[in-house]
Amino acid sequence: MTSRSLTARRGVIVLFLIVVIGMGVSMARLLYMSVIDKRNYREKAENQQLSVDSTAANRGKIYDSNMNVLAQSASVWKVCVDPSRVTDDSVEKDSGKLVQGNKNLVVNGLSTILGIDAAETKASIESRADKKYLKIKDGVEVNERNKLLEYIEENNLSGVIFMEESTKRYYPNSELASTLIGFIGSDGNGLSGVEYYYDEVLTGTRGRIITAKDAKNNKLPNASTQTVSSVSGNNLVLALDQQIQTILQDALKTAYEETNAGNVYGIVMETKTGAVLAVANIPDFDPNSYKEVLYPSLVEYFKKYGKESEKANPVQAAQNTQWQNKSFSSLYFPGSVYKVFLVAGALEEGVITPETSYNCTGTIQAAGRTVKDYYTTGHGVETPETLLVNSCNCFSVFVGMKMGVDLYYKYFDAFGFTEKTGVDSQGDLNPKAGIAYHDPAISFSTSDLISSSFGQSISVTPLQIITAVSAIGNGGKLMRPYVVQKQTDENGNTVVETQPEVRRQVVSAETAAKVASYMSKVVKNGTGKNAYVPGYRVAGKTGTSEKTDRTDDAYIASFAGFAPYDDPDISVVVIIDDPQGDNYSGGIIAAPVAGEIFEKVLKYRGVTPVYDDDEISAMTGETPNVVGSAIAGVEKTLKDSGYTVRVIGSGSSVVSQMPESGKSIPANGVIALYTDSETPAEKVKVPDFTGLSVSEVRRVAEVNGLNVKISGSSDGSSGVTAYKQDKEKDTEVELGSIITVYCRNTSDVHD
Repeated sequence: MTSRSLTARRGVIVLFLIVVIGMGVSMARLLYMSVIDKRNYREKAENQQLSVDSTAANRGKIYDSNMNVLAQSASVWKVCVDPSRVTDDSVEKDSGKLVQGNKNLVVNGLSTILGIDAAETKASIESRADKKYLKIKDGVEVNERNKLLEYIEENNLSGVIFMEESTKRYYPNSELASTLIGFIGSDGNGLSGVEYYYDEVLTGTRGRIITAKDAKNNKLPNASTQTVSSVSGNNLVLALDQQIQTILQDALKTAYEETNAGNVYGIVMETKTGAVLAVANIPDFDPNSYKEVLYPSLVEYFKKYGKESEKANPVQAAQNTQWQNKSFSSLYFPGSVYKVFLVAGALEEGVITPETSYNCTGTIQAAGRTVKDYYTTGHGVETPETLLVNSCNCFSVFVGMKMGVDLYYKYFDAFGFTEKTGVDSQGDLNPKAGIAYHDPAISFSTSDLISSSFGQSISVTPLQIITAVSAIGNGGKLMRPYVVQKQTDENGNTVVETQPEVRRQVVSAETAAKVASYMSKVVKNGTGKNAYVPGYRVAGKTGTSEKTDRTDDAYIASFAGFAPYDDPDISVVVIIDDPQGDNYSGGIIAAPVAGEIFEKVLKYRGVTPVYDDDEISAMTGETPNVVGSAIAGVEKTLKDSGYTVRVIGSGSSVVSQMPESGKSIPANGVIALYTDSETPAEKVKVPDFTGLSVSEVRRVAEVNGLNVKISGSSDGSSGVTAYKQDKEKDTEVELGSIITVYCRNTSDVHD
């Protein structure tokens, strides 16, 4: 065989092998596509042949405990254009006919109905002339959508302008509980608060509409449609009560404005269950427009006190801060509030007894340090009860040293300060040992113990404090706080319901009851007297701590407590962070806020006040009902009873009165009697009561034909003055109206 023949034969063999291998590869590929990966290729084929439109699923609603809507979703639409189907406005010949382009119709219709700029819209369409999709506007609501549908039909623009259904989240109460509820982003996912924590529960399953399409991606006119319905997300019913939330938020907002503080935050909790009834942080925000900074003072705060990065962009720093639920996530030094838990642990372990005495001279020497009390002359001989009543630092150090590092840490841990609270919401902070608190396993010196004994070198969150304080009011049981009361489906059926959960027994019921009685004396006679509410037996503790991260003098004022102390219904914590001015102690500025909250919330919840003899003797009377009585007789009777009477009109009998019958007024209060229906109500201007003593407030009210209700301290001592009133100065009100005047004591409450 010649070399040429051999070469030819080899060529044929190689060619044959190539053909065989190629066919084998093709067969293998075909086998892989048709058998092994057939699902994937079937889906690709279907995608090319089918049009799948997504339909929005409604996000679950969020309700308060009385089924008032706090957050809900509604359908909105995204308006889009297919730029490739938008034709120029020049007249062209097409199949022998003159055809007008549709660009003007598209641009003018969109700009007029949607209120958008025509020139910008036209430029956007022209810049994407070869594309099939251009978003024009998001969040179009039903009225605009219906107008646009009519316009599309009238002008034969179907397929040129089209809409995709979506949903929009609405928060009907604006700022109310905003930092707890949170908000969602443009993609519909929760970004903060309950919206974030329960995102999977609230998010529904999107539906689908499937129809056949041609090679140009147009839906076939007679094609059948398959619909898969969307499924709404579950609803959340919070433990939060909208009315209690309003009371808390209003009180904190007033405190923020009066103290010019950096932040003010607080919580109202059901003492025995751990249910969070209200939580607020000021400054807050409106989740309907969550990027807006509602408090310009917050921006200025970061310009002055922020870190370098915050000073560089104070608006962004303000946004980030206003979204934070500081009541759950912000660490602070609790100051003297912590003395409650120090005393509880020491009593439980027998380190001290209720009869243990200590002579406070104003200073104490310990571990080479000199610790001073606010009262440098000393409190004299004290017991554990007066340790809390007077908020004595020296006695606290004495008790802390007797406990030692290990016992101190045992109760710091037991009351929940080394761990998350377990609350079902974003922001439940996990404190770090060695950073937020001293841990014997890392480092816990005697000097650390001294500072920790009066709450100055340990960091806690307001949520940790209120759960720990509630444990004192709850017989020593530490509860897991919770935000969501239950989950329901779209038909209102309960899917999951939260049950109160005891985390552990921290101290015995006997120890808890003893400490609770001490705390009631703090409010009755001690540094917490500005939280006193007649009839409601408030128990609490004040605190004032220094902010060590600042070079200037900066403080945190706080109050934490519960009421009624012997059978608690609610617990309250109030934190005023970085108040400005001379008054910065918890007893002066935080306790009155807590007292106002206790008074209004307990009354709203129907808790019956129980008055002692002193309170009964100081109580005001109820306005008698004299409508229909002859004026001659009733005027004398009322005056003989000590009331100041103003008769208005020329009739012979009383047709109306102010205040109305049953209203509580002072014993020498003003009653206006109208004797005919034609005479208009007599008006008076509200005077400025702020800065006046209790007796001066009552005298000025009487002179001006008004009645006053004193809220807060009313013992008549020289240190008690009015600091707020529910009607502003110069407001016109009816003669005899009742004005609530809030008073506080500024002496002997410095803690």
